Amino acid sequence: MRLARLLAPALGLALAASALGGAPAQAAPAPLPVPYTFLTSAVIAGLGIDADPPGANNWACKPSAKHPNPVVLVHGLTGSKATNWQTFSPLLANEGYCVFALTYGQIKGVTPPYDQVFGGFGPMEESAAQLSTFVDKVRASTGATKVDILGHSEGTVVPNYYAKFLGGGPKIDKYVSIAPIWHGTDLAALGTLSLIGTPFGVTPIINAALKPYFAAGPQLLKNSDFIAKMRSGGGPIVPGITYTNIVTRYDELVTPYTSGIEPGMKNYTVQDYCALDLSEHFQIVADPVAAALVLNALDPKNPRPVPCRLVLPFVGTTP
Repeated sequence: MRLARLLAPALGLALAASALGGAPAQAAPAPLPVPYTFLTSAVIAGLGIDADPPGANNWACKPSAKHPNPVVLVHGLTGSKATNWQTFSPLLANEGYCVFALTYGQIKGVTPPYDQVFGGFGPMEESAAQLSTFVDKVRASTGATKVDILGHSEGTVVPNYYAKFLGGGPKIDKYVSIAPIWHGTDLAALGTLSLIGTPFGVTPIINAALKPYFAAGPQLLKNSDFIAKMRSGGGPIVPGITYTNIVTRYDELVTPYTSGIEPGMKNYTVQDYCALDLSEHFQIVADPVAAALVLNALDPKNPRPVPCRLVLPFVGTTP
């Protein structure tokens, strides 16, 4: 009898739910973990070979009225869909976005699934064509007219080639770039060397040697033909797209870091919000300041505060 009295309330709830025509409501799924450290997350993700980043590539996802545009993640040079997006993919999925990521620019001759380990090596014109195919697949699956782009490093210019030269402009709404390279990089003065355009110059020889394996590298240099073409006709901006750039003063690969700042776009520097943030070219894709700026760029009607705490290069911070 005592057991019956103890079970009575639970039995009553079950009967009430049955009378209302359904079972008790299920709890909402737990949010995905969002790490704010680049190095360890990328190394662990790389062991997955062809794994999707958490929250991405759910082809059954349908955009909500709050977030009608799917977000397409475009990784950087030597990155992949998994290694580059261990922070932003779950972050955006937790916020209710449909998130999709690809690996592009695979090394020639590497067969699946190992061609998914490293990307961004091929000519960026070919990578832009891969992105075009992927965006059309995302739009067909979700029913969305446009996508938003979130790119890092090389992934900040490949989508713009798609937008400007491959008909992608009308398919992109917001375009958010982390550590962008709008003016090319002068890393180790290699961009300056590209001014030596004679057949006996240093850069043409380097380009010819690298093209079969690393074509994108020389294309990212200041004064390269690719950068010149992207900036032709009045600059890189494609009408109808809202551009946002997020840069760090400690970028060791995009030099100077101001190469990522472009007039006519919204430009943000991480250290203007937090002097304790020492994020460099890699950690910025696992950075809490960049995370808040990205969310605000994708959803400007619902801005959130930008946090400030110590962030170390490569290893980042704890939540």
